[in-house]
Amino acid sequence: MKSKIAIAALLLLPFSGQYALAEEAATEEASAFTISAELGMLFKTGNTKSGDIKAGLNIKHEEGRWLNLLAFNALAKKLEEEDEITGKDSFESTDNKWDILGQTNYSLEEGGKNYIYGNAYYEQDKFSGFSYQTSASVGWGRHWWETETSSLFADIGPGVKYDVLRAISATGTDPAVKETGESAVIVQAQALYTKQINDFVEFKQYFVAKQAFESDKNSVYKSETSLTTKLIDSLQFKFAFRVDYDTEVEEGFENTNTETSVTLVYSF
Repeated sequence: MKSKIAIAALLLLPFSGQYALAEEAATEEASAFTISAELGMLFKTGNTKSGDIKAGLNIKHEEGRWLNLLAFNALAKKLEEEDEITGKDSFESTDNKWDILGQTNYSLEEGGKNYIYGNAYYEQDKFSGFSYQTSASVGWGRHWWETETSSLFADIGPGVKYDVLRAISATGTDPAVKETGESAVIVQAQALYTKQINDFVEFKQYFVAKQAFESDKNSVYKSETSLTTKLIDSLQFKFAFRVDYDTEVEEGFENTNTETSVTLVYSF
């Protein structure tokens, strides 16, 4: 009887090994994706009533020499204002914008520092001088340094940018005034610095410049500084400060826009 059990165990051994390998492969495949979602809300009542919502989604996929990134951000703000004609209070949007960024990196050598990239970006801001802005770029990048606690990634390359100016007349938005588009050839440079301060706190600094070749064309500069604190394994508290700068804007609009946000980040 014991010999029969031993023979059966030997026959099942290869299958158990294949199952373990399959399980390990499935685990590796699942871990190739990193997804995080963030949400922040602020509601005020009393003398002033307002509501703000900040949301974001980040997806990262790594496989072999490939690294794929997708980031989505949205912001909506409403403020209670009194109608000058009726005298009634109603909520009016004071900010409404969203953007999406996608990038793919391909490492030139296995485990190496150099990579080539492709990048695409789209932004829509209801209260800016642009109906929407979009850009695309390809080029070369490098992991300038990477340790257990810090890293610096930077890349640069040529690209194109297309801005659609909002239809504005002397009296404000006028349907009779057509939106105009403006394209430009650019050089895009971006960098991301990450520092793990301790087991619970992480600092990030991101910067991107989209420099137009022609001096009369709009160039774009963006910066985001963030500090993330781990609350539990999958939940984090994030403070971020963002600056957007356009060199050429329509009259009545500011060149610089800033955004300060506090959100909770959940990692899958």
